[in-house]
Amino acid sequence: MTPILPIVSMSQIASAYAGAPAPATTSPDFASMVGTAAESAVQSLHQTEQTTASGVAGKTDVQTVVQALSSAEVTLQTVMTIRDKVMTAYNDVMHMAI
Repeated sequence: MTPILPIVSMSQIASAYAGAPAPATTSPDFASMVGTAAESAVQSLHQTEQTTASGVAGKTDVQTVVQALSSAEVTLQTVMTIRDKVMTAYNDVMHMAI
């Protein structure tokens, strides 16, 4: 039987209550976040393309190809939805009275 391990060590809890400053976390800016998401989407689509080519060559089973295509479809729909939201926001800003 394995013992239950604590999620946070006791020293971290003690330092939090002792008034020690929390470690600073840097949050990425919006441009890098969008760039990373776009790169991830493109990588996902490339991987799907490779899986599909491997399926056509007979090296991958049909279920794997269908799962990859389904994942690519969801990725593409997400990208298109985000694009539509950005364009709507841009149009709203352009139509604002100054």
